[in-house]
Amino acid sequence: MSQQQLPVVVIGAGPAGLAAAAHLVERGLEPLVLEAGSTAGSAVREWGHVRLFSTWSEVVDPAAEKLLAPTGWVKPDGATYPSGADWAEQYLQPLADVLGDKVRYGATVTGVSRVGRDRIVDADREAQPFTVRIRLADASEQRVLAHAVIDASGTWATPSPIGGDGLPALGEKAASDRISYRVPDLDNPAVRARYAGKRTAVIGSGASAFTALATLAALSTSDDGTGTHALWVLRRGISGSTFGGGTADQLPARGALGLAAKAAVDHGHADAVTGFRTDAIEHDGEQLVLVGDDGRRLDPVDEVIVLTGLRPDLSFLAELRLGLDERLQAPVELAPLIDPNQHSCGTVYPHGVNELSHPEKDVYLVGMKSYGRAPTFLAMTGYEQVRSIAAALAGDREAAERVELTLPETGVCGGAGLFDEPEANPADGGGCCATPSTLTLGIGAPAPSGSC
Repeated sequence: MSQQQLPVVVIGAGPAGLAAAAHLVERGLEPLVLEAGSTAGSAVREWGHVRLFSTWSEVVDPAAEKLLAPTGWVKPDGATYPSGADWAEQYLQPLADVLGDKVRYGATVTGVSRVGRDRIVDADREAQPFTVRIRLADASEQRVLAHAVIDASGTWATPSPIGGDGLPALGEKAASDRISYRVPDLDNPAVRARYAGKRTAVIGSGASAFTALATLAALSTSDDGTGTHALWVLRRGISGSTFGGGTADQLPARGALGLAAKAAVDHGHADAVTGFRTDAIEHDGEQLVLVGDDGRRLDPVDEVIVLTGLRPDLSFLAELRLGLDERLQAPVELAPLIDPNQHSCGTVYPHGVNELSHPEKDVYLVGMKSYGRAPTFLAMTGYEQVRSIAAALAGDREAAERVELTLPETGVCGGAGLFDEPEANPADGGGCCATPSTLTLGIGAPAPSGSC
């Protein structure tokens, strides 16, 4: 079999990975999607209780919709907001089912290289196909040969730690039974009991932190939540852009999410601590104390929720020649477009194969993983990425370089997060295009929230 006859291996059966497969099929190319979990959208299902701030019309890929249409699949109401569970069950799984044996479950990718070539060897490198090492559910190993590799494995499995220096705080591991790195699902009785009536520190300033604050505020007003209180720990100060774009955001639910977090503070359900970078976590009896790198010690809390962003796992790509920005761990051509230290008003510029290419030909990081540690990702961005890449792999350079996406604006400057903000943004002092509205939201149910 020639290299061109080999499949394009897609790592991950999430939104970007399955969209990539749909575009490859549309282009007459053969995809093979390798998914570590037992279902499509395994990572999405883990935050299934969180509602997206994009509508159904913005989270269904056009090529995927074409594949689904002949099966009788009916697209949900485009004006409504799906939860993660809705997205997985009503879209991702049906799409994977249509792809059939082009999707393999229980296949964890443990390494990618060129056949007979480690990353040092130059000779005939591009003439060799890719070899993708996988570990199956029964712990056996296999190799798969590929013409190209699209890594859509995301960043969900590698949340950032508490430490303000990017490292785990001293004592973080020892206190792991009282620390969560996810937005709590209060419909789960065990999770609800964990936070009801407790004092919880929420560390982070992006969409996930907003969701957690609104969720805990709602719990504090319920019959079983008396005494529930949040301590919101921010590494920066609070400015006009802290809560996002408010009513100026072109994704209304995203703007409402920031306002819900503001309401939690305004109504006394959460106290904000600013300019605090955690250096250590100490035990105080049955409670935990956060210690800052400036020596400050916060009042004891019962639980800690860490939502300081996500980071890519690059370990299984170590034998490939990737061109990554030294700070964001995103492709070097893409990094300036998404850098939260520089990105200001307007939108992230739509991008495709040119910005996503690496020194290693025919290897692409897409979706959340392509953004490395940057926060501003939307599902529709990933769909445009894989459309462009599939066109390039099919030899249609004109289509690959054509921009077919307009992104909604945040309504703020200074890198306000569109996804889970890793707090990599600069300190206060940047300008703001539109100060969030002073609208007061009632606390009773969290606003549409979380991601995409």
